Amino acid sequence: MARVTRRRQIDAAPAEVWGLVSDPYNLPRWWPRTVRVENVDSKPAGRRSQWTKVLETADGRGVRADFRCVSSAQDDHYTWEQQLSGTPFDRILRSSSLEIDLDAANGGSRVSLTSRQRLRGLSRLGSPMMRRATARTLDEALDGIERALTTGEEEG
Repeated sequence: MARVTRRRQIDAAPAEVWGLVSDPYNLPRWWPRTVRVENVDSKPAGRRSQWTKVLETADGRGVRADFRCVSSAQDDHYTWEQQLSGTPFDRILRSSSLEIDLDAANGGSRVSLTSRQRLRGLSRLGSPMMRRATARTLDEALDGIERALTTGEEEG
């Protein structure tokens, strides 16, 4: 299993970070290459919420990916997994999840993003490349969280 973790101190309270990362509609504000979110089915406290991210490829095409929240605790952690069955991602991945952990620290939040991906078949040979790409994506996501919360970026 490819596991990659990135951490950063963000100058925002855990409740502010939680409000950003636990609302699927906010994903375009902070998650890399997300242009919009569709089909959001929100549940109280986030658990079992489902949504579709529309991601933009390098050549400008949109790719849809379905997700659901599998664990959440307000102001503490939020975990989602990608729904792979019957999608093009199913040929490459056995599983894919992201865990977001928040801790109050130094007047702000210590934010940890952990991606876990299990590759399928010959795709396993690309594990080192997948880890590097995932690390870049997580760093970009942390940049996005910081930008959204510290520059006062408005939704929309």
